[in-house]
Amino acid sequence: MENQYEIGLEALRQKLLLMASHSEKAVNEAVQALMQRNHDLALRVKADDNTIDQLEIEIDDMAIHLLTKAPLATNLRLVTVAMKISQNLERIGDEATKIAKRARDLAQEPPVKITLELPQMAAMALAMVKDALDAFAHRDAATARALIPRDKEVDALNRVIHQQLAEHMMANPDTIARCLHWIVAAKSLERVADHAKNIAEEIVYLCEAQDIRHAGKG
Repeated sequence: MENQYEIGLEALRQKLLLMASHSEKAVNEAVQALMQRNHDLALRVKADDNTIDQLEIEIDDMAIHLLTKAPLATNLRLVTVAMKISQNLERIGDEATKIAKRARDLAQEPPVKITLELPQMAAMALAMVKDALDAFAHRDAATARALIPRDKEVDALNRVIHQQLAEHMMANPDTIARCLHWIVAAKSLERVADHAKNIAEEIVYLCEAQDIRHAGKG
């Protein structure tokens, strides 16, 4: 019985890591579509979001089944944390879809002549997601804790990009609609980093049974 339960837990872990790989790929491809003005790739990212949604449903079903049989408190934590991680991964997929929509629209407009650090922001946010999932795979609370402050670096870069675009819009009013697409895309990347931070906080809870989500607030 215990062995069957362990097999179920491992299947849940593997399904979650599969979902993570799809979410990371979606953000990568959405940013690629945005930077390369690739209309077809943007459409593909939107279509692939259904896969991520389906994986979340499957993970929830597996988790609910395991919750009814959980023999240990640590197993209960793993299953509930897996559900929360899958919610964050689904939202990362949603942010990728938002970026892809902006990429689709911008690909049909003249380019905005401004250099933005959006690829750097995407790399930072995706590194957070990858490190968070590695921490989950290895039950590594120290790595999870270490990545949480990196969210502030992504926030700071988002503010820089927002300021650059605001100044460009003031100097070039004809670019306002296009610049707004870039602002939304940057905001989506900031949210990807937020979700990575959320995942890291859940991993700390999984490993240490300590809820740090609101630590240091107020």
